[in-house]
Amino acid sequence: MIKKKDTQESSSFDKELFKRSVLYNVKTLYRKTLEEATPQQIFQAVGYAIKDVVIDNWLTTHKEYDKQDPKTVYYLSMEFLMGRALGNNIINLQAYKPVKEAMDELGLDLNVIEDQEPDPALGNGGLGRLASCFLDSLSTLGYAAYGCGIRYRYGMFKQEIRDGYQIEVPDNWLVDGNPFELRRPEYAKEVKFGGYVNVRIDENGRSNFVQEGYQSVRAIPYDLPIVGYGNGIVNTLRIWDAEAIECFHLDSFDKGDYQKAVEQANLAKNIVEVLYPNDNHYAGKELRLKQQYFFISASVQEAIAKYMRKHDDIRKFYEKVTFQLNDTHPTVAVAELMRILMDEYYLTWEEAWNVTIKTCAYTNHTIMAEALEKWPIELFSRLLPRIYQIIEEINRRFIIKIQEMYPGNQEKIRKMAIIYDGQVKMAHLAIAAGFSVNGVARLHTEILKKQELRDFYEMMPEKFNNKTNGITQRRFLLHGNPLLADWVTAHVGSDWITDLPKISKLKIYADDEKCQQEFMNIKYQNKVRLAQYILEHNGIEVDPRSIFDVQVKRLHEYKRQLLNILHVMYLYNQLKDNPEMEFFPRTFIFGAKAAAGYYNAKMTIKLINSVADVVNNDPVINGRIKVVFIENYRVSNAELIFAAADVSEQISTASKEASGTGNMKFMLNGALTIGTMDGANVEIVEEVGAENAFIFGLSSDEVINFENNGGYDPTEIFNNDPDVRRVLMQLINGTFAPNDPDRFRTLYNSLLNTISTNKADMYFILKDFKAYAEAQRKVENAYRDEKRWARSAILNVACSGKFTSDRTIQEYVDELWHLDKVVLPKKVVGKDKTL
Repeated sequence: MIKKKDTQESSSFDKELFKRSVLYNVKTLYRKTLEEATPQQIFQAVGYAIKDVVIDNWLTTHKEYDKQDPKTVYYLSMEFLMGRALGNNIINLQAYKPVKEAMDELGLDLNVIEDQEPDPALGNGGLGRLASCFLDSLSTLGYAAYGCGIRYRYGMFKQEIRDGYQIEVPDNWLVDGNPFELRRPEYAKEVKFGGYVNVRIDENGRSNFVQEGYQSVRAIPYDLPIVGYGNGIVNTLRIWDAEAIECFHLDSFDKGDYQKAVEQANLAKNIVEVLYPNDNHYAGKELRLKQQYFFISASVQEAIAKYMRKHDDIRKFYEKVTFQLNDTHPTVAVAELMRILMDEYYLTWEEAWNVTIKTCAYTNHTIMAEALEKWPIELFSRLLPRIYQIIEEINRRFIIKIQEMYPGNQEKIRKMAIIYDGQVKMAHLAIAAGFSVNGVARLHTEILKKQELRDFYEMMPEKFNNKTNGITQRRFLLHGNPLLADWVTAHVGSDWITDLPKISKLKIYADDEKCQQEFMNIKYQNKVRLAQYILEHNGIEVDPRSIFDVQVKRLHEYKRQLLNILHVMYLYNQLKDNPEMEFFPRTFIFGAKAAAGYYNAKMTIKLINSVADVVNNDPVINGRIKVVFIENYRVSNAELIFAAADVSEQISTASKEASGTGNMKFMLNGALTIGTMDGANVEIVEEVGAENAFIFGLSSDEVINFENNGGYDPTEIFNNDPDVRRVLMQLINGTFAPNDPDRFRTLYNSLLNTISTNKADMYFILKDFKAYAEAQRKVENAYRDEKRWARSAILNVACSGKFTSDRTIQEYVDELWHLDKVVLPKKVVGKDKTL
C-alpha cells in the first residue's frame, strides 16, 4: 500500500501514454472496457504498462553491458523472496506521482491495484529476502548482475490457520500470470540426471567422460526485471522452469502405458513444484538435490555460453564472472563448473581448478548443523554420477593438502574432508573451492572462525571475511512506510533513499518535542492501518494505543517464539491473580511459517493460537493483552507490520542467529529491539546505544560454554521458580487445551528432558526466561514515558544507516567481486514509445 512518495519524481515518464497503454492492455488482453474489467485484470493491464516502460531501460542497460563488457556477478540462490513488483518498480522508476495521477484520472485506486498482486512464491525466509535486497542494491549501485534461481509454481506453501493449526496449501501465485516476467526459450539448457559415465579415449589419447543412460529435462529461463532506483539500470532475476525434452510418448499411450507416456513431463513438473520439499524421506531428499543441480547446471551453462559469445579464452572466465553461492544449496556449482570446463572445453584438471577457485565464493548463513547440507553418497553418486566423480577428485586432492599441513592427523581429515562417513559435505566443498568464505554479521563470522569452521580457518585464514547483512530502504521505508518516509525526507532531504547513512541527520530532532509528537502520530496511524488488517483477516480488535510487540520471522526453535508465548502466559497469570495491577495494554503479534515436517515448530503455532483463544476472550483480562497470529506471513504484510511495530522481538538463543535482517527493518521503522546479543543485534546496539534497546540473556560465549560442557539442568529452574513451573504445567494441564491436556506435551518435554527427548532445553528458554521477563518490564516502563520512547525510536531510525544492503553490496564489490560500475548514457524514457 502506498500513498505518496519521494519528491524526486522522473520528468521523463509520459503519463498520457501510460494511460493509453493501460486502456489498450485491458482491451487487447481481456476484450473489455475499463469499467467491465475486474480488479485483477486492471492490475495485469497496469503491470504490463509499467513493464513497457521498464523494457526500454532493460534493453538500454544490456546494450551498454555489451558495449562496456563489465564483470558480472551471478548470485546463485534457492530463494528470492521478492515481494510485490508493481509498487517497487514504480518507485524505482521515480514515477509514483504521474502513475498515481494517471490512476486517479482513470477513476482507479493505486492501492487497490497493488493489493491485487500476489507475492511471488519464490522464497521463504531471511536468506531469500536478503538475496532480493542484494539484487535491488546491485541495480541501484550500477553493477551488472544476475540472480539465478527456480520458478517455483507453488512456493513453499501458502499458510492457512485452521483451528489454530498450520495447514499447508499450494500457493498458486501464477494462476493469473505474471505481467513482469519474460519467457526466454532461446536460452534453454538440458540438465541430466542419473545414468552412468563412460570413458572414451580420443585420437589424442585424452580421456573423455560421457554421461549415458540418463534422464534429462529442459530448463527454460524466465527473466524478471530488477529496476535500479533512478539510474535506468535494469538487471535480471533469471528463474528456471523445467519442461520435458519429450513431453508425451504417443507410442506408450497407444499401448495403454499411460504413466510412461507422461513420465518425462512428470519428472520436469516435480522439480519446480515447491520450494524445499519435505526431506524427512528419501524421495524428498532426492527431489531437493535434483532441484539444486537443475538450476545450478542451467545457470552455469548459460553463464559460460554468455561469456563465450564475447570472449574466446575460457581460461579467463573468472576475470568477467563471479559466482556467489548463497549458502550451501548452490555449492554443486563448483563441480558443475569443473565438469563443463573439462568435459566440454577440454581444460586440464589444473586449468579448470584454477578458473573455479577464482570464480566461486561462498556465503555461510548459519551455524546450525542441520543446515550445513550433507548428502548420502549412494543418493548423490546415483543421481549425479559425473559430478560425484569430480567431487571425489577434489576431495582426494584436498585431503593431500590436509596431510601436508597436518601430517598423521587423522582427526583433521575426519573434520574437514568433503567426503567422509558415507556423506558428501557441501559446506566443506564450498570452503575448499571458494576464494572467499563470508559470514553475515561480525559475531557470526567470529563464531565460524573460532568454533564451527575453526579447522578450515586455521588452514586457510585468508579466505574468511565478514559482510554484515543489510536491507533496502527503498522497499522497507520508502514503499512500506510512506508516512515516515515523507517525514524523514521533509527533515533531512531525500539523499537517504540511495545513501542511507545520510539519515543520521535525524539525530538532531530526537529531542525536539514537536518532532517527537509528529513521529508518534505517524506510528499511531501505521498501527491503525495494521489494526484494520488484523480485524479484516483475523477478526480480532486490537487497540492501536497498546504496545505493538512483534515477532515475525521463520519459525524455528532457536528463534524462540516459544519463549515469547510462555512469557505471554506468565503475564496472563499475573493479571488473572491481580486484575487491578498496573499494566500497560499490550498486543503481541506473531507471524511465521513452520517447515511442513517440523513438528515442534508447528505445535508452537498451535500453542500461540490456543493462548490467543483463551486470553483474547477472558473478561478478567478486559483486552489488556491481545495475542494475534498473522496468517501467511510474507513481504506484503510484513511492510505493514514493520511500520506499525513498537517493539521488535529478536530473542534468538545467543550464538544461533547468523545475522537477522528483520531486526534491521524494524529499526529502520522506529521500533525498539528487545533481544539477545546475537547476530546483527550486536551491531545494532553499537549503532544506537544500549540505552535505546532492551538486551537480556546469556551471551554467545556463555551458551557455547554450556554446550561444550553438556548443557545445563532446567529442572533446577522448574523446581525453584514457581512462576516458571506454573507456566510449564499449563502446557500439560489443559489450561490452553481443555479437550486434550496432553496436546503440548512435546513442547513441555523439549524444555525438561523427559523420556521423549535427548537434550534438556537446548535453546536455553528457561535459563533466559526471568531475564526476558525483566527486560519486558523495562519495555513497559519505558513506553509509559512517551517522550523518552519517541526519542529512542527516532534515534533507531537515525542510526540505521549502516544496515543498508547498498553498504553490504559495496563491500562485496570492493573486497571480493571487483565489479565495474556502469553508468548509462542519459536518455528520455517513455517518450519514444508507440502502441
